[in-house]
Amino acid sequence: MAADLKAVTHVTELPDLGNAAPTILLAEDDPVTRMLMTRLLKKAGYEVDAVSNGAEALDRMTHRYYPLLVTDWEMPEMDGATLCRTVRSMQLDGYVYALLLTARDAKEHIIQGLEAGADDYVVKPVHEPELLARLNTGRRILALEASLRAANDRNRILSITDSLTGAFNRRYLMEQLPRELDRCRRYAYPLAVLMCDIDHFKRINDGYGHTAGDDILQQFVARIQNSIRATSDWLVRYGGEEFLVVLPETSYANALSVAEKIRQVLAATPFVTRAGPVPVTASFGVAASGVHGPDLTLKVETLLRTADESLYRSKEDGRNCTTGIELATIKALLANA
Repeated sequence: MAADLKAVTHVTELPDLGNAAPTILLAEDDPVTRMLMTRLLKKAGYEVDAVSNGAEALDRMTHRYYPLLVTDWEMPEMDGATLCRTVRSMQLDGYVYALLLTARDAKEHIIQGLEAGADDYVVKPVHEPELLARLNTGRRILALEASLRAANDRNRILSITDSLTGAFNRRYLMEQLPRELDRCRRYAYPLAVLMCDIDHFKRINDGYGHTAGDDILQQFVARIQNSIRATSDWLVRYGGEEFLVVLPETSYANALSVAEKIRQVLAATPFVTRAGPVPVTASFGVAASGVHGPDLTLKVETLLRTADESLYRSKEDGRNCTTGIELATIKALLANA
């Protein structure tokens, strides 16, 4: 009710938490209370979206992430406790700090609200400084949750990337390539991989030093990444000076073209190192499924082994060249033998 909100002329300013005030989703069925609370929260620096019941609030939640939810308990269609319980079951972009407004001040009611998923509660009639103080507590919790999520993301990135070059590592390869194979099989897309190896890298390290070798590895990755599709292709440091490029939705013929493009880019200009310019070439092995995608018998190990065998043949042929195999062609040959 409107009488539940006390009129206070002075609005407590929000403390500086290092970022803009998050958006509040306010669910309140009484129109006068909803208007007064919206005005109060906006004056305190918040952006506010106000709705009249829990069902409408839930609909808003499915279309936009709201870090702060302030909801009345008693509402038509869906009450505040049910709204909190439903929000907790949803997969959202981040944590939602839920503040329940209630005239029920008995301990069992408060416990019921908290068990429904509310983080905190304010007993009506609402006292403005208390409401803002509890929202500030919510902001601190949200900031902590965001920092923990960012730290987890950084740790995840570190766990799947090579620290020197920034390319993905073998752990990522063995996690993602089976999924890529399944996806291409499901949608009948071709899949290709390129195995590439820097020619005579030991000589480079011996002649120019390991710091120059590190410079070359970093620039090697940069040149490859600039030569492939950023939205779908990905690069793995397979080991030492050996790298693997995964090319989803790429036929054998197109994979050969990509390999040749990269090979020419690598050989076109010397690499800049701390020991001076160094000419670098690389050998490539290509393995690809048929144009209609991998069949059910094709395994990740087969794809990688075929690319490695093709790379070995490129080295036998004098290096700085590309050799490849289309696995569907091999299967057809064996079937007709």
